[in-house]
Amino acid sequence: MTDLSPDLPDGITTCLFDLDGVLTRTAVVHAAAWQATFDAFLRRREGAGFRPFDPVADYDEYVDGRPRADGVRTFLASRGIRLPEGSADDPPQSDTVHGLGNHKNALLLRKIREQGVEAYPGSVRFLKAVRAARLRTAVVSSSANCKDVVAAAGLEPYLEVRVDGVVAAERGLPGKPHPDTFLEAARMLGARPAQAAVFEDALAGMDAGRSGHFGYVVGVDRTGQARALRAHGADIVVTDLADLLEDIRDHA
Repeated sequence: MTDLSPDLPDGITTCLFDLDGVLTRTAVVHAAAWQATFDAFLRRREGAGFRPFDPVADYDEYVDGRPRADGVRTFLASRGIRLPEGSADDPPQSDTVHGLGNHKNALLLRKIREQGVEAYPGSVRFLKAVRAARLRTAVVSSSANCKDVVAAAGLEPYLEVRVDGVVAAERGLPGKPHPDTFLEAARMLGARPAQAAVFEDALAGMDAGRSGHFGYVVGVDRTGQARALRAHGADIVVTDLADLLEDIRDHA
């Protein structure tokens, strides 16, 4: 048993969590992998005077929360660049949308192997309180590596349903900023959107929460973008999920 209870609005029965940056400390690893991938490409294309990928501004605006190929397309479009799509099995050295995506993924997996995966302690505390309160739970991530990251972080016992990049591809679901992956997770748990809370750190995830008409949209601000999270639809912004815990002994 826990003396902590999730402080959520009445009527919320289901919690839908993004993974990177919300439950695990992997958003910064993703950003570093994207930076290395795009900078190498831009250097090849434009020479030593290229404008580097910004791991904060460019990551937040164009990449964070989106499916991998969408992130490639969106960032390159911001620089006026359009590449051939290629195919899903393109080698990482290919200058195609899928080639750059595969390059980023290879770097990410190497960094995860070398550095491991750590869950935020406050997120683990919140997950335990949510399950103790008998709320339903799902992880909703654009990552195709979601299953392995969840397992490596030891979060499997707290998450009933997984809708990730693999599931989205199998079911033909568009990724964030579209709400479809969150809606699918809610459906799998038998909840209406109004009964579900979305927990996201990405602006694309905020857009998905807003357009999906979910009952509560929580922005998790790990990088000082609280204002942007609110502008994109957050009902509340916290710096850690533990901020949403209340001690039920105080109400005894």
